[in-house]
Amino acid sequence: MSSRLKYLVVSTSTCLTLVLLIGIGLGRSASADDTYKHLGVFSDVVSRIKSEYVEEPDMKSVTLGALNGMLEAIDPFASYLNADQYKEYLKNHDLKRADVGLIISKKYGYLGEVGVVGTIPGSAAAKAGLNTGDMIETIGGVATRDMPLAFASLLLKGDPGSTVDLSVIRARHPEPTTIKLTRSMVTLPPVETRMLANNVAYINVDALSPDIVKQVASAVEQAQKNGAQKLMLDLRNCAAGSPEDGIALANLFLKSGRITYLVGQKVPRQNFDADPAKAITALPLAVLVNRGTASGAEVAAAALQDDKRAQLVGERTYGDAAMRKAITMEDGGAIILSVAKYYSPEGSAIQDKQVVPANPVSDADAIVDVDDNGEPITDDATDKAPIKKVEDDAVVKKALELLAKG
Repeated sequence: MSSRLKYLVVSTSTCLTLVLLIGIGLGRSASADDTYKHLGVFSDVVSRIKSEYVEEPDMKSVTLGALNGMLEAIDPFASYLNADQYKEYLKNHDLKRADVGLIISKKYGYLGEVGVVGTIPGSAAAKAGLNTGDMIETIGGVATRDMPLAFASLLLKGDPGSTVDLSVIRARHPEPTTIKLTRSMVTLPPVETRMLANNVAYINVDALSPDIVKQVASAVEQAQKNGAQKLMLDLRNCAAGSPEDGIALANLFLKSGRITYLVGQKVPRQNFDADPAKAITALPLAVLVNRGTASGAEVAAAALQDDKRAQLVGERTYGDAAMRKAITMEDGGAIILSVAKYYSPEGSAIQDKQVVPANPVSDADAIVDVDDNGEPITDDATDKAPIKKVEDDAVVKKALELLAKG
């Protein structure tokens, strides 16, 4: 298919999606006839494309694009998988396979391309300097435009030591670049702790899991034994981990109050309140976030800010906190969809509104260069990208000022 026709397919799919969404919205408040009228427009447009365009398009691509476009218009983490793709998904999605360490969505993707939410520190993607807001045009030579998000995730996984080529448009570089990433078994980085000036314990969390929440608890308890009088919890670029992990993290610092609640159209509201037995400290707290803070880390940040337990410093977070499930279709395919969303204690849907710090400070990006073969240029001694979080960066300085003021 020519690039011009591909653009037509994507543009048409988007328009058809809007028509369907408008029809659904009107159908809720008007008669069923209005909804059928808009569905009739959909059918008419498809017919006109098939009969009038300069060359006959691939109608399967048009339909698939419309389905994925409709899902992504309301949920950037949604996917439609056809029967073959869904079989592949069921066979592989729970397996522990080698990966490049990318967390992805369609939230900021241009014309349906895959966007980067964040990376797992130490992974191939992190070493290559991929960052929130970067876009992936192709995975292994396959265009991600209209590619189901769940299928894109499967393409990034494979055997340890195998490689995958990505065509990437970086937020700071408008021209696409090709990088080669080597898959490996990704492990979550441990919690890092150091003591800053004025007895402020700095605790850096790059990912969340039940074990890492336990590590945070141990780090806080040890810091208090070492004389810490205030705490700084760095959740910047913490995108891995579930909302349940975020609830557990927030509870370490909250003796009472609401942490979050979950509700959906067919999911009854469930409140998550702090358990006083799980709180381990009452020390003053600052929490650092940025546009790469997502999912569980957002749940924790929202709770600590809304409950007035912590000063939140940094940038607006990414916006990803929902319960998702696969819903099978009659043709053997499935849609993966958010069926309920997590809300801040004050009632803001985190996936829709993100978490906005009361103390905004822009975060600097770490820059990693690549060689002529697309391989990241790293420090040979450590094989790691430059450290992003240091005591003298602007966000940490602001947090120190706020903690000093009490």
